[in-house]
Amino acid sequence: MGQFDGQVVYITGIARGQGRNHAIRFAREGAKVIGMDIADRVADHMTYPPATGDDFAETVRLVEAAGGEILARQGDTRDLAFQQQLIADGVERFGRLDHVVANAGILTWGLTWELTEEQFTDVVDVNLVGTWKTLKAAIPAMIDAGNGGSIVIISSCAGIKAMPAQASYSASKFGLRGLAQTAAKELGPQKIRVNTVHPYAVHTAMGLEDSSAIKAFQEWGRHFPSMMDHYPVASVDDLTDAVVYLSSAAAVTGAEFQIDMGATKV
Repeated sequence: MGQFDGQVVYITGIARGQGRNHAIRFAREGAKVIGMDIADRVADHMTYPPATGDDFAETVRLVEAAGGEILARQGDTRDLAFQQQLIADGVERFGRLDHVVANAGILTWGLTWELTEEQFTDVVDVNLVGTWKTLKAAIPAMIDAGNGGSIVIISSCAGIKAMPAQASYSASKFGLRGLAQTAAKELGPQKIRVNTVHPYAVHTAMGLEDSSAIKAFQEWGRHFPSMMDHYPVASVDDLTDAVVYLSSAAAVTGAEFQIDMGATKV
């Protein structure tokens, strides 16, 4: 018996990293998975390797190897019609929608006045507007199912403690907090809970393979310390543990769950 037997979860950004790990864990716990990822370079200004179609296919293979059923398509969170159709097809196939994990996001670096227009708008459009489109596509299906459920939005410690050289990223992640708080209030009567998770560094390509991050840490390192030098980077399991907890914690909504090694407190 799994914790999510008979339930259905929609996860964005499943091709690798946190999203892949969430999908595998939910599958192991009995949930059917609807998933999406652009699995391509979103913008030229990204300085870490993008997910690929091969990564996407590997996630599907791993979910199925874990005994799960998955409907997965490549697409962009900024494409509302794509997300609406994917969720409609997922509900037709699996019969319901119980949980959402809004995980997809991108990062760019630069001083506020030196960012290009694309660096600012691309990040806000993917991270904030794209997540709003995820909620707009998913919430009606959750309400129609009538089972309550949970929405977990992956924000960042940069959404609690703004970081230098991350104006667009911090703005988008602060925005997710407001989006989540509003949705939590609106969806309480529907028995749907909404919470945010705020990671610091995570053991993913975005977290560890970004060439611009090294330069930023060298110049602005005084703003980036944590309390745990012995554990500087969270594992993807650390993040999935939080997502699974929030997806099942009947008494928790409107929470801002920090997996940040204390970084927002220093």
